[in-house]
Amino acid sequence: MHDDRRIVEQRLDRVLAERLRPAYYAETLPCDIAVWHAPGEPVPVAEALRADYAPAGIGEAWGPAWGTSWFRLAATIPPHWDGRTVEVVVDLGFDADRPGFQCEGLAHSADGTPIKGLNPRNTHLPAGRNSAGRHRTWYVEAAANPIILGDNGFRPTDLGTKPTATTPPLYRLRRAELAVLDEPVWQLVQDAEVLDQLMRQLPADSPRRHEILRALERMLDRLDLHDITGTAPAARDELADVLARPAHPSAHVISAIGHAHIDSAWLWPLRETVRKVARTVANVTALMAEHPDFHFAMSQAQQLAWIKEHHHQLYDRVRTFVHTGQFVPVGGMWVEADTNMPGGEAMARQFVHGKRFYLEEFGIETREVWLPDSFGYSAALPQLVAQSGSRWFLTQKISWNQTNKFPHHTFWWEGIDGTRVFTHFPPADTYNSEISGAELAHATDNFAEHGYATRSLLPFGHGDGGGGPTREMLARAYRTADLEGSPRVRLETPEEFFTAAEADHAGPAVWSGELYLEMHRGTYTSQAKTKQGNRRSEHLLREAELWCATAAIATGRDYPHDALDRLWKQVLLHQFHDILPGSSISWVHREAEAAYARIATELEAIITGALRALAGDLAGPLTFNAAPHGRNGVPALGAATANTAAAATATRHPDGSTTLDNGLLRVTIDHRGLLTSVYDHAAEREALAGPANLLQLHADHPNAWDAWDLDAFYRHHTRDLTELDELDLDNGTVRIRRRFGGSTVEQRISLAADARRVDIDTDIDWHETEKLLKAAFPLDVHADRSAAETQFGHVMRPTHTNTSWDAAKFEICAHRFLHVTEPGYGHALVNDATYGHDVTRDTRPGGGTTTTVRLSLLRAPRFPDPDTDHGRHHLRYALVVGADIGDASREGYRINLPERTINGSRPVAPLVAVDNDAVVVEAVKLADDRSGDLVVRLYESRGSRARARLTISFPATSVTRTDLLERPLAEPDATTDAFDLRLRPFEIRTLRFARPAGA
Repeated sequence: MHDDRRIVEQRLDRVLAERLRPAYYAETLPCDIAVWHAPGEPVPVAEALRADYAPAGIGEAWGPAWGTSWFRLAATIPPHWDGRTVEVVVDLGFDADRPGFQCEGLAHSADGTPIKGLNPRNTHLPAGRNSAGRHRTWYVEAAANPIILGDNGFRPTDLGTKPTATTPPLYRLRRAELAVLDEPVWQLVQDAEVLDQLMRQLPADSPRRHEILRALERMLDRLDLHDITGTAPAARDELADVLARPAHPSAHVISAIGHAHIDSAWLWPLRETVRKVARTVANVTALMAEHPDFHFAMSQAQQLAWIKEHHHQLYDRVRTFVHTGQFVPVGGMWVEADTNMPGGEAMARQFVHGKRFYLEEFGIETREVWLPDSFGYSAALPQLVAQSGSRWFLTQKISWNQTNKFPHHTFWWEGIDGTRVFTHFPPADTYNSEISGAELAHATDNFAEHGYATRSLLPFGHGDGGGGPTREMLARAYRTADLEGSPRVRLETPEEFFTAAEADHAGPAVWSGELYLEMHRGTYTSQAKTKQGNRRSEHLLREAELWCATAAIATGRDYPHDALDRLWKQVLLHQFHDILPGSSISWVHREAEAAYARIATELEAIITGALRALAGDLAGPLTFNAAPHGRNGVPALGAATANTAAAATATRHPDGSTTLDNGLLRVTIDHRGLLTSVYDHAAEREALAGPANLLQLHADHPNAWDAWDLDAFYRHHTRDLTELDELDLDNGTVRIRRRFGGSTVEQRISLAADARRVDIDTDIDWHETEKLLKAAFPLDVHADRSAAETQFGHVMRPTHTNTSWDAAKFEICAHRFLHVTEPGYGHALVNDATYGHDVTRDTRPGGGTTTTVRLSLLRAPRFPDPDTDHGRHHLRYALVVGADIGDASREGYRINLPERTINGSRPVAPLVAVDNDAVVVEAVKLADDRSGDLVVRLYESRGSRARARLTISFPATSVTRTDLLERPLAEPDATTDAFDLRLRPFEIRTLRFARPAGA
């Protein structure tokens, strides 16, 4: 019986591949073909329609890498095809089976109206049922996107940037025909495929499996391979009975939701994503016209904004189907961002700008946060989700864990502040489902909540590179809606799924803390300039909003709403989960660096203008402090004349070592340029457990996903960089220069005046390959956990490896600080652009343990950008000694928000002041609705309950607590110039101060 089954399966495979699928189009006519090869970057359709086309034919070579060719196809539909389904079949030269990762096309009608996209799994264009006798013309914009991730795996490529991607034509046109779709044959293939896929997932001894096998065998027997068109209906009849058998009452329910996860940049530049989105939207809206029960969920407001800007006709179609309920905006964020590295306010603005776009454009309040492919999820997200007005969270990426299988698929996710959000992981372990039998079976078998819940979600459609659902996928959904042996597949919206899932699962489990991805840990470090640009942009935006709001209220100066809105959206775009993590091609990152430079230039001009308006007449130096903590006599968020403190003393010793002392710390740098002692005078204890600021170089050869992954075995090869070229003492600063490999590093070590902080400025000219550079600080504290800053707080992680979950966190993400402590005494490392860290414990001679904290400074993966991080970098970090968590937070802000000193005559009172340093003001800005109201966002930063007195320096008639979108959560309260706050641990509070009319 087993051999007989195999024979039938092999027979079916061959008939499907060689006879049935090729028989879709029994009658064909060639199209007349002409071509215009665009000379540079993509052009608007109107320009392409006016171009001079040259005759072409099948076999026409086109497309050097990243080039564009426009094909004009023309044909007259024969009269005898009247009433039949006529299509144009186009093969642009597809030489792989993955849509979105090679050549693609967008077809337009003769007047330039977009029709639909073309890819290896979607090669047809509709010509209409009632077009007989008409002469028709189509234009196909063909994009010669090179195959970067293909058979070569993760090998370096020069195709990732246009200047080096100089190739001969990559593709040849293979097919351009007018054809009649033989619908009975097409339907037969869909029947056979669904049953075949189901059969192969059933147990070998299942009666249902044998029943399907025999039905397929009868179908094959009824089919005349020399008359497929004539015998297809009878062959279908042999399958009708087994297709009609209903699913078991207890069958798992799968909500199938059309989707096309489109990476806003990855193995293609941003400009190509604009076209990928257009191709996908054209595809799905064409399907919606034919299938009223088909729903498509589209995340990333930025991508719809591109459609609005570049394809107004497509955007009108989107609006139409949004109103029918078929096109469903989801996600609530500007892009599907990385959530590990964006700062707190940036993460909030992802929700603000994303949700506001959907509200303003479609009148829709999105309630699902849709992040299937980001590389781990910050523990701050649940509170941000809730405060944005959303209630559900979806991801899939945690199924990629290398070590531990995540134990739930439907659960409550609890954030650092205690907020919970209802969360679902699709158990099919994919966001690019084709609704195949294997995927449906895996979703059912893998579902962790059997016995507690009965349903899961399945996003289906070609994604990453776009394309979306196909008519074949919908055919599978229809056939598996109620089919014995299969889960029940329902075409639904995300809201329908989540509403039903909440009702279905009365007592979900709770997962507390971050959703750490046990993979892609190298993304905390790859492409350092992209990360530095993001960090700098976030803080410049903070300054610009603060000082412009202060100037608007104090002097009546106009607030630059439009400029700040535009700049925020540029920063948010570059937080997409393959840009900020450093996992895109070179083209993307070079453009990101240029974008950050433009952003910085514009923001510096905005800030300077506001400061100049505030400073008044030229006089003595006036220092502006944008940080949320006062320093050097300057108030937080205000300006004053700064205090000066005595500089640290510096002494050179005969053994080549140098000592710096400021009365609080005594720091010794030995002849190798290493910190060998940092002595805390007040605590009377040594901070270090060994030589610190030790640069360490590791071989970095992950098993896969070069720019993404950092595998634990990188630690097997370590080179301590102790060789020294130069060591000088210059005006209290120790300057060190080293060379290694093809790289050089210069560091300047100084001891801050009147602070327990050792500052280290580092310039690196980096030219390594497949190396990882870390800076190590062995610290003499016994810390069983570390505190890493995340959005609006910090997350605790164990420093031990008791469990496999602990051990898997061998590389972790921190924002401005990482803090380790034993009861009563600790230290922090703060930085201005570094995210990757690791924390380990070591045995101390004589007993006990010490804690080593290392910063990951630079990497050098070769794929997808073979020149990752090559070039010059400027990084700053500092060791803060005897620090509690408040010190860590304060110094983290300080290093990222340096004071600005200009000549001026008048101090600037802060618009808002808080009398408790645990309560941190994160944003001060004018309201987005341009009412002139002031919006203040603050949070409790230490993980404990806090009381604070908030004082304002401007007239306000009321204060209202709002959500992130500045919408009221409670009735306004009358206000004076001060009132009390009570905050829960890590609570975010947004306050809106109404100003008197005309103020």
